[in-house]
Amino acid sequence: MIRWLGTLRNYLTIYFLFIKNCFIAQMEYRTNFVLGIAVEIAYLFAKLLYVVVVYQTDLHIGSITPDGVLMFVGTYTIMTGLYSGLFFPNFVRVSDYIRSGTLDLLMVKPISLQFLVSLRYIDLGMPIPNFIAGGTMVVIGWSALDIPVTIWNLLAFSFYLGTALIITYCLMFIPALLSFWFVNTGGLAGIFYSIWDANNMPMPIYSRFIQRIGVYVLPFLVITNFAPMMVMNQLTPALAVWGASVPIVLLMIVRFVWSRAIRSYNSASG
Repeated sequence: MIRWLGTLRNYLTIYFLFIKNCFIAQMEYRTNFVLGIAVEIAYLFAKLLYVVVVYQTDLHIGSITPDGVLMFVGTYTIMTGLYSGLFFPNFVRVSDYIRSGTLDLLMVKPISLQFLVSLRYIDLGMPIPNFIAGGTMVVIGWSALDIPVTIWNLLAFSFYLGTALIITYCLMFIPALLSFWFVNTGGLAGIFYSIWDANNMPMPIYSRFIQRIGVYVLPFLVITNFAPMMVMNQLTPALAVWGASVPIVLLMIVRFVWSRAIRSYNSASG
């Protein structure tokens, strides 16, 4: 146990060094940093059109009111910020690592190769608008629905945001992992991005069959839905247990596929 805690502390220290180095690198090109934020704000305004339409039409999705929909959209926006800042800059590099032989150099580093490949780069600019806008929408929706601000609700919401982050890492890492066997996985990545964008509304908007696929097979719907559903008392005990379990299952699957991918990797140097 002590050894495990020591290892965790070491990796956290390394990760904070990653953040520091990425921040320094981005500050060397401040104009690009600001332009990245501006572009993300433009995309964000497009997403907010959904909210405008929901309120103008007084849209109710099942028992979910427009204020409830706002919480779901806010959660989706927060998770988009986390994905674009923590994972996307790394996943898009994996295929280049394999084709260029950079993976050979990373293999000799004295830390976990998966950790280095999937978490090395952090974009500190793009998530800012999403965090601010998403957090604001969640707070407004939370207040409008008169959800009690209790320690339990805050912990429950934060817990399912944490599980959603792990699920995001696992699901969006899949196209990158397949780069070890296939030359071009851009098509599959595009499908996953489309599914991600379709997750910006409460899952009752979809048919029961789609919901089952999105919860149990490719659990994208867990990412945006379970945190607000928990504090709105719309999450059944069975779904609550599944929401806590699926990150563990996905991490095991990703770790297994990663191990197989590394064993099948042929060095670029021959």
